[in-house]
Amino acid sequence: MRDESGSSKLVLEEKKAIKLFLWLFYIFYFAFELVYYYLDPLFTKKGKIGFPHEGLGIWLYVLVLGLLVPGIYIYKKGNPYVIKYLYVVGYVIFTMIDNLITYWGNSKPFASGSIVEVLFIVFSPIFINKKYFFVSSSLVIGKFVLLGLILQDSNTIPPIIIYLIIVAIASIVLLRFYSYIGSLKKVYEDLRQKEKLALVGQMAAAVGHEIRNPLSSLKGFTQLQKERYPDTNEFYPIMIQEIDRINLIVNDLMYLGQPKNIHFSKEGIEEIIAYTLSITQQQAQRQKVIVETIMEGPLPPIDCDGKQLKQVFINMIKNSIEAMPAGGKLKINVKVFGENKLLISIQDEGCGIPEEDIPNLGEPFYTTKKDGTGLGLMVTKQIIKEHNGEIKIESILGKGTVMKVVLPIIQL
Repeated sequence: MRDESGSSKLVLEEKKAIKLFLWLFYIFYFAFELVYYYLDPLFTKKGKIGFPHEGLGIWLYVLVLGLLVPGIYIYKKGNPYVIKYLYVVGYVIFTMIDNLITYWGNSKPFASGSIVEVLFIVFSPIFINKKYFFVSSSLVIGKFVLLGLILQDSNTIPPIIIYLIIVAIASIVLLRFYSYIGSLKKVYEDLRQKEKLALVGQMAAAVGHEIRNPLSSLKGFTQLQKERYPDTNEFYPIMIQEIDRINLIVNDLMYLGQPKNIHFSKEGIEEIIAYTLSITQQQAQRQKVIVETIMEGPLPPIDCDGKQLKQVFINMIKNSIEAMPAGGKLKINVKVFGENKLLISIQDEGCGIPEEDIPNLGEPFYTTKKDGTGLGLMVTKQIIKEHNGEIKIESILGKGTVMKVVLPIIQL
């Protein structure tokens, strides 16, 4: 529904721009013709008063007015985007034919043009459409270039130069429009993301506490039953494992709902990675995943919150292991990157992620896993952001995924 609403708003804005464009086109066109063929000869006493009979004559005005017929039809059909192209193409073709008939085969110096040609170029940024800007500019300038070549008349050079200057100015305006709209989109997306985080945080605060207490009791009773009857029920380990999984989800919820208290201290990345591997070792063995760790060169300590980074790498390594249900190799590479940065890459040989899904990863409750929640990666991205770091995900379907984390060695 939101996409349809956004699309209808764009169509409405295009219709408003087209209405203004058509009014200005006909007002400028006939006002210019009236001044050029009536008022100017009347006051300067140069040339004949009245519309010309050369070229297409009165039929040129009929053809230009005739563009309203297909224009109105297209407008009513709900496709206003085509109308601006119809007018610029139609006008250029009609005036091109008129000029060729007027100047072809005689020595009369070329003198043609209209203020609406300036309107085509200057008004094009209003549509905020680079394609139309390129088409209108190319057609208007191309018309004079072609006429100059066909008629072998250098009088077409001044209008070409003038229009090139106008195109340069209009292109700057168009780029500013795009920059402004891009800034507005970014602000809107940031506000939207903050609203999502606030909503998830409120839900987490309300639900997390209610789940944690009975969950602890349930795990305690299950462990007690397992100790009392170790040989009677093979499902106890599975029950404890599933309780632990629920507890991890609750931890993610609690992180989103509670105030962020980050305590930076000097930590060794080797110890953090070693801890996370010890936590995920059993899961990796169960799924026959071989973990290969490469620490390149002497790695300096980094300013970070060790507990939070452990949560980050537990989430990432668990995701990579779960992506390889039939087993495979998990490569973890840590090295100094650039100036005062640390690069940690985690590469799996799993099923991969569709390219169109990657930008949405980290959104609340957006996940590509059948039984996932999307909260783990959301928390991961949030922690990395709070550490002034970056996270990048690259994936190829059927080959695997690489998750790269870049962290500053020294916090600013």
